[in-house]
Amino acid sequence: MQKIISLHHKLESMFSHSEENYLKAIYHLGITSVNGVSTNAIAKKLSTKASSVTDMIKKLAEKKVLIYKKYQGVSLTEEGKKTAALIVRKHRLWEVFLVEKLNFNWDEVHDVAEQLEHIKSSKLINEIDALLGFPKFDPHGDPIPDTNGNLHLIEKKLLSTLQINETGICIGVKDSSASFLQFLDKQQIALGQEVEVLEKEDFDDSMTIKINNKKMTVSNKIANNLYIQK
Repeated sequence: MQKIISLHHKLESMFSHSEENYLKAIYHLGITSVNGVSTNAIAKKLSTKASSVTDMIKKLAEKKVLIYKKYQGVSLTEEGKKTAALIVRKHRLWEVFLVEKLNFNWDEVHDVAEQLEHIKSSKLINEIDALLGFPKFDPHGDPIPDTNGNLHLIEKKLLSTLQINETGICIGVKDSSASFLQFLDKQQIALGQEVEVLEKEDFDDSMTIKINNKKMTVSNKIANNLYIQK
């Protein structure tokens, strides 16, 4: 255990806040990318210039946490993946802590967790993990990496892919913006609820669903941002 904490401390202490943000962005983009992640995608994700991304990529390549190949984009090394996963772990555990222990709403926690994820103390985050009972998912349904950076992915599909009479449990959101989460609260749509598709409209792909024992119509945009487990 001591060796694991020492390794985590070494990984954490090597990087600035800005470098950690880049590693995390590349990690998230890499999950859905078959090939490398493009510099333009990184720039868009972090709302910065492509030239700034190029400079940072060179820095991180020197630290052996990513590989950049022209025309193939960026990919994280094993050390880079682990470092990024541990940052994601801290972020998601802080979100759970803020919701469960400090009574934050799920639409309020992201920005606060963005700041807290840079605290460089493995002991603190592991104690918080234990205090929370070792949660597997954050308030938005995203999986929390374990102490080794491993991510337990579960099968899920978007509500929009369900057919009439199919049912499933709402387990996560694709869009975790405050405005979308506030909209879900207003509609009394929450994780853990059973969803049944009653009708689908050919014209605009909207759906009539039954959720929380209530019938409602949801747009295709909403159905494309709710994850369901069958």
